[in-house]
Amino acid sequence: MTSGERVRVKLCGMTRAADVAGAVEAGADYVGVIFAGGTRNLTPAMAQEVVAPAAGRVPVVGVFGAVEAREIGTVARAVGLSAVQLHGDPSPALVTAVRSEFGGEVWAVRRLAEPVLDEAVAALCAVADMVVLDAYAPHALGGTGTPLDWPTLGRALAGRPERQQVVLAGGLRPTNVAAAIAAVRPAAVDVSSGIERAPGMKDHESMRAFVRAARSAVDAEERGR
Repeated sequence: MTSGERVRVKLCGMTRAADVAGAVEAGADYVGVIFAGGTRNLTPAMAQEVVAPAAGRVPVVGVFGAVEAREIGTVARAVGLSAVQLHGDPSPALVTAVRSEFGGEVWAVRRLAEPVLDEAVAALCAVADMVVLDAYAPHALGGTGTPLDWPTLGRALAGRPERQQVVLAGGLRPTNVAAAIAAVRPAAVDVSSGIERAPGMKDHESMRAFVRAARSAVDAEERGR
């Protein structure tokens, strides 16, 4: 995120069309659906119904685990995805392969055990449109609600071009997203469990509060300049 640029907000883990409609009304820049397993997992047919309220209004991001590029492309086209997000520690080669199968954006997730940038982050930034930084958990691809050390990560990103591709995930909620943005200054933020009443069931007031808080972080920074 550069000075004056609005941080983008992705509200993820959608399982109900009503929640997608609520996310659109809340001002989300992206909505996300999951094909990588877990309690929020959807089939392509289910996803088509869930994301219908976003059609022509908000881009839809599909989250995938370790599956072949051709399968990702098939699902993405069937659902009408604008972007695919690759979990499972994707390699640059997989990102390139998915891009050849899919005409939209390709995001890659890098799980960090420590809030430092490694060569893998730079390698993914070289081939992916966006790189999602999330906290590493040994038994889950994501969605654990575990935050990174935001001040340390922000210092690691300072002065690096990769910052313009970073999507910050992990442990974000309406009450802390402004602080996370101020510390890290990412291009976008990604939330799922932090806006839920139960897994897969979004709280609409929390979605609105999250978007407001993310916007206020940038507004406050501009006022302080």
